[in-house]
Amino acid sequence: MSTTSPMLRFLLSAAVLLLAPLPRSAAGAEAKATFAGGCFWCMQPAFDRVDGVVSTTVGYTGGHQKNPTYEEVETGQTGHAESIQVTYDPAKVSYAKLLDVFWHNIDPLTANGQFCDHGNQYRSAIFYHDEEQKRLAQESKKALEASGRFTQPIVTEIVAATEFYPAEEYHQKYYEKNPLRYRYYRYGCGRDQRLQEVWGKDAPAH
Repeated sequence: MSTTSPMLRFLLSAAVLLLAPLPRSAAGAEAKATFAGGCFWCMQPAFDRVDGVVSTTVGYTGGHQKNPTYEEVETGQTGHAESIQVTYDPAKVSYAKLLDVFWHNIDPLTANGQFCDHGNQYRSAIFYHDEEQKRLAQESKKALEASGRFTQPIVTEIVAATEFYPAEEYHQKYYEKNPLRYRYYRYGCGRDQRLQEVWGKDAPAH
């Protein structure tokens, strides 16, 4: 016969529960989404304000050079695009929602460039991390094509994600660190004017 008291058994059971790993959903599983939409300074605030986004990091991906610097990427010879990697909680925001934010913050009709910036380092792209992201990205593109909104073809790439290299620290949250320079650049580049032309009443507010 066990001599363990009911209280001791209760405390032991509670300890086991506390030490046991949480189920994946309860542990707050996170996922990643990666996009390229021209100047990465301008893409970060759009995702930062989305409820369910845990963090964003601007950087470089899609190319062949390891550990590229900003100066190297800007030559257009590394194959990398200025990009943003979004870490998000799928329980709070869907990948489909992130795709919607992405589309409405880019010009999907211009190849190898966005707004005032030109070159393959400024191309628009969706870098999918799994087959489900690939399917959703392709479906979202097809839905836009079928909407009749555009008379020109959508040239945004949908390709598999490769190594993502975070950009130098001074580029991270540039819109917060240098708000006046950021706004001057954004206005001078004609980004919001072009987004208004492309998306009309659906253009994002900034």
